Amino acid sequence: MPSLGADMESGKLVEWLVKVGDPVHRGDIVAVVETPKSTVEVECFDSGTVQELLVEEGQKVPVGTPLATLGAGAGAAAEPAVTSEPMTAEPVAPEPVAPEPVAAEPTVASAPPLVGHPNGGAAPTRVRVSPLARRIAEEEGIDLATVRGTGLGGVVRAEDVRRATRHTHPAVVREAEQATAPRATQPPAVSPVAERPAADMRSSIAALMTVSNREIPHYHLTHTVDLDRAIRWMKERNRELEMSERLVPAALLLAAAARAVRAVPELNGHWADGGFRPATDVDLGLILSLRSGGLLVPVIAGADRLSVEEMMARTKELTRRARAGRLRGSDLAQPSISVSNLGDQGVESVLGVIYPPQVALVGFGAVVDRPWAVDGLLGVRPVVTVTLAGDHRATDGSTGSRLLKTIDRLLQAPEEL
Repeated sequence: MPSLGADMESGKLVEWLVKVGDPVHRGDIVAVVETPKSTVEVECFDSGTVQELLVEEGQKVPVGTPLATLGAGAGAAAEPAVTSEPMTAEPVAPEPVAPEPVAAEPTVASAPPLVGHPNGGAAPTRVRVSPLARRIAEEEGIDLATVRGTGLGGVVRAEDVRRATRHTHPAVVREAEQATAPRATQPPAVSPVAERPAADMRSSIAALMTVSNREIPHYHLTHTVDLDRAIRWMKERNRELEMSERLVPAALLLAAAARAVRAVPELNGHWADGGFRPATDVDLGLILSLRSGGLLVPVIAGADRLSVEEMMARTKELTRRARAGRLRGSDLAQPSISVSNLGDQGVESVLGVIYPPQVALVGFGAVVDRPWAVDGLLGVRPVVTVTLAGDHRATDGSTGSRLLKTIDRLLQAPEEL
């Protein structure tokens, strides 16, 4: 069971997407795990053949519990390599194959999939469907018997259902009817099923923040940065980019923060066993608010090595998948430092709470026009307030101020990001 957050102690294996005897490759999605914050697709850490499934569907187990064993087989090394290591996440995914509608499929079973015998065996084949795909199909009225799965072993995944929705389908008619129907005067009631995950997430966040406030001696610093050069450079750069690739100020801010953290490594790492452990890479945690309530913190791995354009693309992808409930285990690896950007909410300053075991959190407010003096002349400039929440056990205000000044310096030369 992979660790999908500092506060995660256990997880429930919702569904296996493989069975005994299946060949798997590094990066294949093999299972779906439910945590207090979200439902996550778990990727395989190695290549081989599934020898044994050690955890049953619906079973809740502690982090680190072995989920399955692999042996040599298709895609594996020549030497047998049975392992009981947990299936942790890797950021590699197989290339999707376009699904083809079929006239008929076996009946979809909501019961756990049948597990074949390694030496073969006769058992009726059942279509396997990921939880997210089943939920989307129910919402859209999709008959899963008409959808061909493109996942490992024919598993029907969410993207397969979404593709089917785009074909001629009753859901299209419903959307047209909804567009012409009178708007409801009262908001729709929230079902208990939808309320439970939100409540679980809030409880999880509350528990983690309580630990943070109790155990971490916070200090906070604030610095205002003139963004005039950065905004002008961004507008010039956007003239050269396609509409879908155009930059927003957040991409500049995140890129500058990642480079600055690389330059001030004392704030990049974790507090563990009574001491600071520096991280080898800048894995930036992006704090995202969900429309249903609560927060997720997917990670941008190696963020200090990304260009502004790459940072923009990665941020958009993570945000889209987080809000669609399609994050993978590799997206929720432990960040080395997190960033809270509430500028799009109009907030001008963020006094953050550190996510343990990290030792710092950078906050960005809204970009606003303010009177600003340059070379003795007063004008109006776009500025942003940058804040730092630091852990006094690991650093002090002098170190934190170096980080904020480094962010400022980098934003004055945006073409170098």
